[in-house]
Amino acid sequence: MLGTDDSAVRDLLSRIFDAGQEDLAEDWVRRQLTDSPAWTGEQELRREAKELLGALRGALGTELRLERIVDRDEAVRAALRGLSERRARAGAAPTSTAMAIFALKRTTLAALEIHTEDPDVRYQASLQVNRFLDAASLLTFSVYVEGREEIIRRQHQQMLELSTPVVRLWRQVLAVPLIGTLDSARTQVVMTSLLEAIQAHEARVAIIDITGVSTVDTAVAQHLLQTVSAVRLMGAECLISGIRPSIAQTVTQLGIDLSHIETRGSLADALATAMRLIDDHARPGVVTG
Repeated sequence: MLGTDDSAVRDLLSRIFDAGQEDLAEDWVRRQLTDSPAWTGEQELRREAKELLGALRGALGTELRLERIVDRDEAVRAALRGLSERRARAGAAPTSTAMAIFALKRTTLAALEIHTEDPDVRYQASLQVNRFLDAASLLTFSVYVEGREEIIRRQHQQMLELSTPVVRLWRQVLAVPLIGTLDSARTQVVMTSLLEAIQAHEARVAIIDITGVSTVDTAVAQHLLQTVSAVRLMGAECLISGIRPSIAQTVTQLGIDLSHIETRGSLADALATAMRLIDDHARPGVVTG
């Protein structure tokens, strides 16, 4: 290290993150509020500063090499991940996370000027600060992206569930009115939601209404057939209603056999059929299945 002892750099950084931690935290918070004043309040920023600076001070007391602190120290990584995840959940721009680390870098480099007059130690400490805070910036950006992707996946799943409601039409009769485009992911949600509802309501008939569905391809048709089979394994009957002329043509052209499935032109017709099936099950002496 150009003749400068690593322990001298570590001691300098330890003093900055220990004795000068309060001043360091206040300066870091001030810089963040200047860079992105709309993200959050001062109290939240102070709490983050205390957590991360405390973790860095603890890491400096270990035998980890300075450039490996961000990669290896769990407390530092947890503090950085928390900082980034909170911004991701709040919907802040990714630059908010990067600017927070850049602000910490400026704060720490400014503190170096105050805590040492040795140019060699100051220079080497500046290099180390740049290295481990650059690594911190990369980590927070990666966590931010992962967090946003998880939020998007969760919202997508919630939208799928909301767009495929299972409705109780009558005692022991359920319906799933589908609107829009069907794909494999959505039909899988339909199957899961419907089977769970059949068990919860002890349903005897389930109606899948596709009146609002514009197109059906081979994969979706196969998923619907699997759903019908799964419903029957649960001891219930499954009807498909609302097959439009264009979908009927497509299914025929694809060579998909729906002859073993009860189909009806409308949800009203399907409900009438379901009521008859319920009556047949309830009538004494009638053997079904």
